[in-house]
Amino acid sequence: MTKRKIQYWVIPPDKNSEFVACMEDVLHVYSMPYDPDFPVLCMDEQPVQLLKETRVPIPATPDHPRRVDYEYERAGTASIFMFSEPLSGWRDVAVRPQRTKVDWAVEMAELLESRYCTAKKVLLVCDNLNTHTKGAFYEVFPPEQARKIIEQIEFHYTPKHGSWLNVAENELSSMTRQCLKDRRMTNIDMLKNETSAWATNSNEKQRGVIWQFKVEDARRKLRSLYPNI
Repeated sequence: MTKRKIQYWVIPPDKNSEFVACMEDVLHVYSMPYDPDFPVLCMDEQPVQLLKETRVPIPATPDHPRRVDYEYERAGTASIFMFSEPLSGWRDVAVRPQRTKVDWAVEMAELLESRYCTAKKVLLVCDNLNTHTKGAFYEVFPPEQARKIIEQIEFHYTPKHGSWLNVAENELSSMTRQCLKDRRMTNIDMLKNETSAWATNSNEKQRGVIWQFKVEDARRKLRSLYPNI
């Protein structure tokens, strides 16, 4: 039986200079002290399957839990955009019907015009996807506005097979366990309300993230990833 089991894992490449360069860049950003003029913002995305009930659930009572029929109806999908500021203990969740360059650019622009309107530059940590590009802003906004937005962002991409370096991915994992697991989100409005409530509750607790893994640790513990010189 053990020979037939498969465990999926993120396996980084051995002796890969591009991987370690991106890894050390992100680790350096995480080591910086909090500066409201140069806040570190992490972002990640996650698809969600929307599911409708085929039968009315039976409410919970003191004698038994809420009962839900095992059958369901697929109701499309939605995409969650997670934004997390590790050192300040702040996170925000945006829900959109899809995940495109336009969706990402609009969400980023809204944050830059609101929470980060006084910041000199936002240090953005994100995965190196084809939607997370400077060109995305030119598909939504006039050139002058797009250029102004880009000048507010300093991109720091996590390496391929290195998404574990993104704090926002950890926030997504926490949200999934604490808010979405074993629950059926019937529509986008319900998903928005539930994830917003989770983010508000988490922010009230002010749970910040202090990244313990440093560049020096990477050079010692992950030596196999570094090229031989």
